[in-house]
Amino acid sequence: MKKKSKFELIYLTLVMIVLYFPIFYLIYFSFSSGDSMSYFESFTFDHYQALLNDPRLIRIVLDTILLALLASLFATMIGTLGALYIHQVKKKSVRNSLLSLNNILLVSPDVIIGASFLILFTFAGFSLGFYSVLLSHIAFCVPIVVLMILPKLKEINPTLIDAAYDLGASKYKVLSAIILPLITPGILSGFFMALTYSLDDFAVTFFLTGQGFTTLSVEIFSRARRGISLEINALSTLMFLFSLLLVIGYYFLSRYNQNRKINNQKKKVTK
Repeated sequence: MKKKSKFELIYLTLVMIVLYFPIFYLIYFSFSSGDSMSYFESFTFDHYQALLNDPRLIRIVLDTILLALLASLFATMIGTLGALYIHQVKKKSVRNSLLSLNNILLVSPDVIIGASFLILFTFAGFSLGFYSVLLSHIAFCVPIVVLMILPKLKEINPTLIDAAYDLGASKYKVLSAIILPLITPGILSGFFMALTYSLDDFAVTFFLTGQGFTTLSVEIFSRARRGISLEINALSTLMFLFSLLLVIGYYFLSRYNQNRKINNQKKKVTK
């Protein structure tokens, strides 16, 4: 067992190095005074200063964050309703069909999804820009939210809901007072997963950005084609820190909900 544990530790360490070394390498050169990643010249914040003095790039960052927040918010609301509906379907064949349709966007290549939305919006005469990207992000984030919430719905004890109905509770009361509080961790997980997917997406967004609007991933790709600039390193570093803050925030929210659940159970036992 000790040999197995040591092997697992070594394997995990190697995986972490492979995954995180390029990121830290990129961060390291964001503080270089040079113009390339050939070698580190001297420590400087010039690339971060140039980034902050670039109003166009700052606007793109703010647009990307706004897009991700709106997409994840609407996807969470739609996905929650979708998960509730799928969960209450009694017929197994219908439920499995709905789950299969939900999973299509997850397994489909991003290029196919982006091209499909491009054809749809072009055929409908919908102009490409912020709203076309927003609608597409909502569409591919909804299945993620559904998959995050469904396991929490399955954990709910049906007798608890039956008891609430027997005591005269309405459907709205059962939903607001019992179901939603119990699936809140799943809702938060779905929201943060949708936020991550939206911030990270490139392929779908690349097809649907119009003139006057672009996202950070598309902008970085466009700039990288003209040559690697250490300003991109600085921008990527800040986005990495932002993502890290999201993970830390999600961790503390999960801990808070878990502690609140434990405290509520203790109160019930003491009563």
